[in-house]
Amino acid sequence: MVSLSEIADFTRARVTGHSDFMIEALSNIVSAAPGSLTFLGSTAYEKFLLTTKASAIFVREGFEKSRDDIVYLEVENPYREFISVLMKYFSYQAELSGIDPTASVDPSVELSEGVALGKNVVIGKNCKIGKGVKIFHNCVILEECSIGEGSLLYPNVTIREKCIIGSGVIIHNGVSIGADGFGYVKDAEGNYVKIPQIGNVVIGNNVEIGANTTIDRAALGSTVIKDGTKIDNLVQIAHNVEIGETTAISAQTGVSGSTKIGNNVIVAGQVGFVDHIVIGDNIIIGAQAGVSRSLLKQGIYAGSPVKELNLYKKTEVYIRNLANLTEQVKQLQAEVESLKNSTKISNKK
Repeated sequence: MVSLSEIADFTRARVTGHSDFMIEALSNIVSAAPGSLTFLGSTAYEKFLLTTKASAIFVREGFEKSRDDIVYLEVENPYREFISVLMKYFSYQAELSGIDPTASVDPSVELSEGVALGKNVVIGKNCKIGKGVKIFHNCVILEECSIGEGSLLYPNVTIREKCIIGSGVIIHNGVSIGADGFGYVKDAEGNYVKIPQIGNVVIGNNVEIGANTTIDRAALGSTVIKDGTKIDNLVQIAHNVEIGETTAISAQTGVSGSTKIGNNVIVAGQVGFVDHIVIGDNIIIGAQAGVSRSLLKQGIYAGSPVKELNLYKKTEVYIRNLANLTEQVKQLQAEVESLKNSTKISNKK
């Protein structure tokens, strides 16, 4: 719990109403209960202001107030300030300290100050683990890996040999980093022969990787995820892919080998990328898009095969009206045939 007056001071909010009470929880405007703080981030939710049970609410500056039983906190950006309060006063992180006796750490491993290892953690030869790193239960890190200061590995993460993880990285449950890339060649008899994958994966600083995501090691060189990028759950990133800085990739996206994705790109859910293409900076790709070619022009893209958003919308309109258009074409064909027959009769006369 935290006092509303302290929250108001922290966010520099202009307060309307009595603020001398405690906030017990943060909630959305629909399900908020007494004692909670909520926010109004969009005009679409203003209809819930009349019925919300929240005790206080962040609103934009100059908002017209309609209730006197709720405390208004006026700020420039309600959602941003709500998140800042969440981070400062209400965030939760699982605790882990010390080295559990069941952890298996090779004598050659360099453990920095403040490293914490959970149950059944395995760390192989010649690894370097930075200051304050927390590695939760059942994680496996094979030889010659490095993990930067302050990174956090949740349970059941696997990091294969020679991979490099930056500082402040968060890796969620079940992530696999550095598994072999999907590389094969057919021999003279038509059988698949495995191509050795001798590269690694390099993860930059302040990257977050969602649960059960897989990032494959490069065949040669490195698969690279640059600083500040955020990757959702169940994403597949193939060998030799490069992803730029502060890019966001949503769940169930698949990126094929050697594709390069730029900086500040937003990829919605279930997008598929073919191999060996380039996606430029500041591009947005809509959900379930099939990206079969390079996209270099900044803009918003959607559809499968992918196309610029305006063209995609026009195409969808035509597709939805296809049945009607087909009937119209049939009617026109019938009219043309009727005219042809009429012309033939007139010519005979």
